[in-house]
Amino acid sequence: MTIAVKRVYEPPEPDDGTRVLVDRLWPRGVSKGRAHLDRWCKEVAPSTELRHWFHHEPDRFAEFERRYRAELAGNPEVAELAALGAGDARLTLLYSARDTEHNQALVLREVLRGYLDDTASGSDA
Repeated sequence: MTIAVKRVYEPPEPDDGTRVLVDRLWPRGVSKGRAHLDRWCKEVAPSTELRHWFHHEPDRFAEFERRYRAELAGNPEVAELAALGAGDARLTLLYSARDTEHNQALVLREVLRGYLDDTASGSDA
């Protein structure tokens, strides 16, 4: 399983695999053609309320991660995304935030990895 994370503003690469935008809002200044998306999963993005609260402030990231994981719990799109990154498939999660160290795509990647690990071991996800 390979799940990569990259800014939607970076050019697509042949080894990106399935490219999925995980933002609730369409990124500024990016045409749909330039984004080279396979999917746009708005429903796995943080809620509007959580996004506004976080406001990309690094000191809030730990609490943001906790709240975002709670929002993702039971979200059926998590299983669908995980399936795209299962086995030898490559999945690239795209986000628009400037901060490459504190964003929802990083949290989502870890949630998806955990889901895939739980599924592979036979645990309930």
